[in-house]
Amino acid sequence: MTRTDEETAADPTHGVGTGGLLSRAGLPGWLAPVERAARTVEPEQLSRFLPPADGAGRQSAVLVLFGEGERGPELLLMERAGTLRSHAGQPSFPGGALDPEDGPPADGGLLRAALREAEEETGLDPSGVQIFGVLPQLYIPVSRFVVTPVLGWWRVPSPVGVVDPAETARVFTVPVADLTDPANRATTVHPSGHKGPAFLVESALVWGFTAGVIDRILHFAGWERPWDRAKQVPLDWRS
Repeated sequence: MTRTDEETAADPTHGVGTGGLLSRAGLPGWLAPVERAARTVEPEQLSRFLPPADGAGRQSAVLVLFGEGERGPELLLMERAGTLRSHAGQPSFPGGALDPEDGPPADGGLLRAALREAEEETGLDPSGVQIFGVLPQLYIPVSRFVVTPVLGWWRVPSPVGVVDPAETARVFTVPVADLTDPANRATTVHPSGHKGPAFLVESALVWGFTAGVIDRILHFAGWERPWDRAKQVPLDWRS
């Protein structure tokens, strides 16, 4: 069901409690289309994998953190350690499961989880991050996580790097200009036959859930450039 404009205006965070942690004041102008998209996008416009109707799945959150580097706007990503049980070796947003210390989801727990996990995985200082939006909750069937993408502006950048090698292989930033460059875009083909967007950036193949979120943000923010969807990259599922 598509929400009316009035419902969207009344619920710009898609039913996710923010606990007073969300602020849209003072964002750089280039983030305006991302903030606007976060308020208006529907879950079905982001992914066909949506949370089960019965409420099953573990609540989690990722931090989609935008900063400004030497080449302009950029995103913070990390590469998961190859020894992890799920999504080993994959580039991803910082994030993880909701913990009791984060508080209930209705009172900003998922936003706190995104910041806490980002600090634990990359060492960033959460006090320098301004949360400005929340995307609809999505679902990762293989790990049964219900994921809330939390959008942040890296208002005061801090040093980042690998905190625990058992969890994180590396931490890196990717210029948005590289993500929108058609030369860096491709379609991945999973052994199951499922196809999805991918980005070949910073010596990494960004695919799966992370690439899907980036792809939709670029599209709905109006940043997407035409690219060759016939260019395919097979996945090595052993990674």
